This record gives sequence, structure tokens and C-alpha cells, in this order.
Amino acid sequence: MLSHGRKATIKGERSMVRRGEITDRAWEQIEPPLPEYGRSGGQWRDHRTVVNGILWKLRTGSPWRDLPERYGPWQTCFDRFNRWRRDGTWDRLLASAQTKSDAVGEIEWEVSVDDTVIRAHQHAAGARRKPGGQDEKR
Repeated sequence: MLSHGRKATIKGERSMVRRGEITDRAWEQIEPPLPEYGRSGGQWRDHRTVVNGILWKLRTGSPWRDLPERYGPWQTCFDRFNRWRRDGTWDRLLASAQTKSDAVGEIEWEVSVDDTVIRAHQHAAGARRKPGGQDEKR
């Protein structure tokens, strides 16, 4: 099994993750659709650590270069985020989570329709088409 990143233990009973990071229960559902680790090059950083780094960046809106060191090099998170965007990994994760949650009734599907009406300025809707007297002089 993969390493699950940093955790704090309370009296040896259960583990906690930092605020905003993936829980063990969520990780069990997220991990299977993720791609296998790369075969070439050096040691790959744990997917869970990288995903937590990506979530931190998206949650805070900070630049990639401000990523805390606990998530590893910012370039690793940035590269994996973009690679998974290009190869459809994020789409598969979303589809998998929706399918599993919908099957057990955890999702309530709603449709929202916005019926807001915005009136255009009087000159934009049916204003006279002939130029005015001052316009003809120009």
C-alpha cells in the first residue's frame, strides 16, 4: 500500500489529517482511478501528498511557488496537475466519485434555472434609426 502522507495520532487510536486535506475514507475512493506511478526516472512523490498540495493551491488561490514544503516541490504538483488535466485523470476521478456517491444515494441532483431579466438601455432596444439633426451636420 502507498504511504499516506503526514498524520497526527491522538492517543494511538485514530489518525487525523490537516484541515483541508484528504481524509482516509475519501482517499480510499480517490486512489483507485489514479494512474500508476511512473516507471522511468527517480522516485515519484506519493499521489496523496501531491493531491493535497494541488487542493491547497486551488483552495487558497496562491501561486504555485508559494506551495508549503510539506507537499514537496511546487513543480511536482504543478506538473502532475497539468498532466492529469491533459490525460483526463481529473474527469475520471469526478465521474467515479459521482457514480459511487449516486449509487448509495449520497447525491441529490438538482437543476437550477436562472430567470433573471436584464433590460437593455433604451438606446439599445428600438431607438430611432435615422440620424438626428446634429448628426447630419457632421
